[in-house]
Amino acid sequence: MTAVAIRQLSTAQPDFEAAFQQVLHWSAETDDAIEARVADILAEVRRHGDAAVLRYTALFDHLDVASVAALELTRDELKAAFDAITPAQRAALESAAQRVRSYHERQKEASGLSWQYRDEDGTLLGQKVTPLDRVGIYVPGGKAAYPSSVLMNAIPAHVAGVGEIIMVVPTPRGEKNPLVLAAAYVAGVSRAFTVGGAQAVAALAYGTATIPRVDKITGPGNAYVAAAKRRVFGQVGIDMIAGPSEILVLADGSTPPDWVAMDLFSQAEHDELAQSILLCPDAAYIDQVRAAIDRLIDGMPRRDVIRASLEGRGALILTKDMDEACAISNRIAPEHLEVSSREPHRWEPQLRHAGAIFLGAFTSESLGDYCAGPNHVLPTSGTARFSSPLGVYDFQKRSSLIEVSEAGAQVLGPIAAELAYGEGLQAHAQAAEFRLKR
Repeated sequence: MTAVAIRQLSTAQPDFEAAFQQVLHWSAETDDAIEARVADILAEVRRHGDAAVLRYTALFDHLDVASVAALELTRDELKAAFDAITPAQRAALESAAQRVRSYHERQKEASGLSWQYRDEDGTLLGQKVTPLDRVGIYVPGGKAAYPSSVLMNAIPAHVAGVGEIIMVVPTPRGEKNPLVLAAAYVAGVSRAFTVGGAQAVAALAYGTATIPRVDKITGPGNAYVAAAKRRVFGQVGIDMIAGPSEILVLADGSTPPDWVAMDLFSQAEHDELAQSILLCPDAAYIDQVRAAIDRLIDGMPRRDVIRASLEGRGALILTKDMDEACAISNRIAPEHLEVSSREPHRWEPQLRHAGAIFLGAFTSESLGDYCAGPNHVLPTSGTARFSSPLGVYDFQKRSSLIEVSEAGAQVLGPIAAELAYGEGLQAHAQAAEFRLKR
C-alpha cells in the first residue's frame, strides 16, 4: 500500500496563505483548440442543421444513421427501458423522483408566485410568473451515465410548468444506458435524442428540421459542451458553466474517520481535477482521516482517479477552531459543504457561501446527489458566492405588470416628463404629457 500524498496544511504555519491559494488554484482558461473546434461545429449545425448533426454524430459517437429522426427515442422505448430494469432500480428511481419532485413543488410555492396590488390612485402594479415554453437538458453519456442528472434537470422544469422538455444524450456506438432512458420516462421528458457534444448544444440552440429550438439549455457535459453552452448564451439561456466537482468537509472530530475519508473519495472519484478538502481543528483526528484514506483507497475501483485528485488538488487543513474553519469555508464557497459535527446547527448560521450544505454526520453528500430532494446541479469554482443551485426558478421568468389609471397618469406623467426632458428624449416626455388633463 502506497500512502496517498495529499497535502497537509495548518493555518498556524507562516506560509499558509500562499499554500492555501495553491490548493484553490484551478485554471478555467479555455483551450484555444477546443474553442476553435466548437465554433466550427456550431456554425456548421446552424448552417446545415440535421446534415451537420448526422455528420458529427458519426464522427464523434461512431453512430451512422440515415436521419436525425432515427436518433429520437420514442416514449415506448423509454417505457420499455423502465420495464426492463430491475425492480430494485425501478423502486429507487421512483422514490428519488418523488422526493426531488416534492422538494421542487415546495420551492415553486415559496418563490414562483405572481402578485399584484393597486395603490391609492388605482394604478395596478405587479409581477406575472410564467414558465419557459421549451427547454433542453443535456445528459452526459460518454465515460459514465447519469440517470440522476435526468431527474435533477427534468423534474424542476416539469414542476415549473415548462411545456416541452427535450433531452439529448450521447450514445457512443449506439450503446444506450437503460437507467438513463428509464429516468427520462419517470421524469416526464417530452422528447429525447441520442445526440451529444457541441452538435447537440447547437441543435438545441438554433433548431434543425428535426430537433426543435429551445429557450434554455441545462445540464453538465465535457469541455466541448461547456464551450458550446458559453458560445450560444444569448441565443438561449443556460444554467451555468460547471467546473470540476468539489467537496469541503468541516469536521469537529466526532464523526468516524472512515466516513469522512469516503466522503472525500466520493468527489475525488469523479475525475482527476475534482477537489476534496477537510477543515478541522483536531490534529489527531486529521491523522486518523489520513490513515483511513491510505487504508481504504486500494479497495476502490476508481482508486487511480481518486489518488490523482487527492494528490493534485486535495488538502487536509488544521484550523485554530471551528469558527476559523467556517471563515475559510466562506472563502472557498464550495459546491458541496458537509458540516460533520455534533452541533451542525451551531455552525450553519456562519456559513454564507455554498452550493449545498449537508448538516450532521449522517448526511453524506451522496444522498444529496441521488435522492434527498434538493437539486444536485450546483455552482462550482467559488461561484456559490453569487449563484444558486438549479431550481424551479431557472425554468420560470417574470414579467412586470403595470396598469396606470387616469388619476395615476396625472401623478406619474409630470415626473416622467421632467426626467425624460432631462435625458433629451422629447417623445418620451410628450407621450406622458398627452395623457395629462389640460
